Amino acid sequence: MATSIFGIATSGIAAARAGLATTAHNVANVNTEGFSRQHVVQTTPVPAYSGAGYLGAGVAVQTVRRAWNELLATQARAAESRATAAAELAARLRTLDDLVADPQAGLAPALQAFFGGLNELAAHPADSAARHALVARAEALAARLRGLDARMTELRARANRQIEESVAEVNAAAARIAELNRRILEAASVGARTQPPNDLLDERDRLLRALAREVGATAVAQSDGSLNVFVGGGGALVVGANAYRLAARPDPEWPQNVAVVLEAGAVPVALRAADLAGGRLGAIVEFRDTDLAGARAALGRIAIALAAQVNDRHRLGQDLDGAPGAAFFAVAAPQVAARATNAGDAELSATLADASALRASAYRVLWDGAAWQVERLADGTRWSFATLPQTVDGVTLALAAGTPAAGDSFRIEPTAAGAAEFALLVREPRRIAAALPIRAASAPANAGSATVAALAVDGPPPPDPNLAQTVTITFTGPNTFDVSGVGTGDPSGLAYTSGAPIRFNGWTLAIAGAPAAGDVFVVEANAGGIGDNRNALALAALQSARGIEAGAATYGEAWSALVGAVGSRARELQVNEEALGRLAAHAEADRQTLSGVNLDEEAANLLRYQQAWQASAKALAVAEALFATLLELGGR
Repeated sequence: MATSIFGIATSGIAAARAGLATTAHNVANVNTEGFSRQHVVQTTPVPAYSGAGYLGAGVAVQTVRRAWNELLATQARAAESRATAAAELAARLRTLDDLVADPQAGLAPALQAFFGGLNELAAHPADSAARHALVARAEALAARLRGLDARMTELRARANRQIEESVAEVNAAAARIAELNRRILEAASVGARTQPPNDLLDERDRLLRALAREVGATAVAQSDGSLNVFVGGGGALVVGANAYRLAARPDPEWPQNVAVVLEAGAVPVALRAADLAGGRLGAIVEFRDTDLAGARAALGRIAIALAAQVNDRHRLGQDLDGAPGAAFFAVAAPQVAARATNAGDAELSATLADASALRASAYRVLWDGAAWQVERLADGTRWSFATLPQTVDGVTLALAAGTPAAGDSFRIEPTAAGAAEFALLVREPRRIAAALPIRAASAPANAGSATVAALAVDGPPPPDPNLAQTVTITFTGPNTFDVSGVGTGDPSGLAYTSGAPIRFNGWTLAIAGAPAAGDVFVVEANAGGIGDNRNALALAALQSARGIEAGAATYGEAWSALVGAVGSRARELQVNEEALGRLAAHAEADRQTLSGVNLDEEAANLLRYQQAWQASAKALAVAEALFATLLELGGR
């Protein structure tokens, strides 16, 4: 009996020691990230049979188990991944919103100042100070556009760098998870895989959460205790003890961007923002490819439309020296990039056809072997053409050289460089074409009440070669007239309807009132038109012209729409960030309720195991005393 009591007491001390050690381990790791509370699982050994029945054999420590639930852990990991992505995206949108919404550093003040300068020039076309002021304001507008684009380009470069950094973090976590898979298998193999290596399992779970904060990942438990990790809708990142890699490489379609590829096989798989949904990496890619690219394209569209339309109007005018107006601003050409993996040698060209029809989007042009497929990337709108050239959204696409192979694709960025390449070309104030190159007058001897109401130079440039040739219009009656002059063909007996325009040699003349037989009107070169402000007025009128979005918006409205869209998106993401943050906090709280260390509970456990130790030690002392008594009796 003494031996039995001795064994039972010894097993009790061993169990209490295991409980104390586990409780102390819990207390020590109360602040360790990802640590799961552990507890000792005790069981009773097989009892020994005696004539009086089965006598207990003490206690055995079956295992040390962590308080962990796969569902709660998966929910907390997924919620944290989504919350991290939302927070990252919201922070970047706030930066972009601060850039475009700044009332002083935004585009609106510079636009207003430029058109204000044109209005001042229209009021004082011969004034040197007004001309110098317009040049300065045009320079400031160009600098503002380039500055905004430079900040956006910097945001893109920063996003590219951070994509590379995030890819490195993902690879490091994946390698560590694969190593832990190996160590867990080795540790679990001791004791016929019945004892879980709790701390290694916690460390792997912690790394999974760190990985999920970087990229949306799915973990699948295997029967041997290892975890396989997948990204990008099924691409293997970790399989058992093997880790594969993400790589950040120049995008084969648009080398200015860094693309994320999964190197899990012979052919690397490109991962887009949708494939990386969840986590910091996916948010950075989404911001760069969607929000930032869209804002930069919209800014470039404003710059290109403004430059093209000001140029068209300015080239129809005449400067202080009587010379035709030149291009006022530099207009960026659409950018074209052939995919690096194209098999054919085709070269695609893109030229600006209609600045007012431009969209703030990139395009993908694909030759499928039978036709050209064009996709507007902003909204997925598609066109199919058997041949090129074709014009889409104000851009003419043409096959410049070579022959395409089936599957070859090209990326077209019509407006991406619009703001970056916006520059003032007319720097000499005398070269500003405030006047029109022609003028019209009625003969002093006219008997009718008709007068010159308006004379305009027809666009687009270049002007008609005979624009400045003298043309004489002679009315032979109130409803008929003859025309003479170079380039007109000298027609006679032309019908005239009151108020109807008269067009020849690239100009349009409007007459008010009723002409009489013998009335004469002359259109001629505007020699010495220093005080002429007609072209300056036409340039200033562009401020209210709806020259963007196929006549749907002015320049100011287009800028306000960009600011509003970015601001709305930033507010939407802020709300999303807050909501997903709360969901992540709740999911983590649920996990902590099960797995977290409660110091009050652990203190109670310390006391409980201490008392169990003391009681078992007392039983051991009794067994020792009984054994000593037996020895003493045996010695008599």
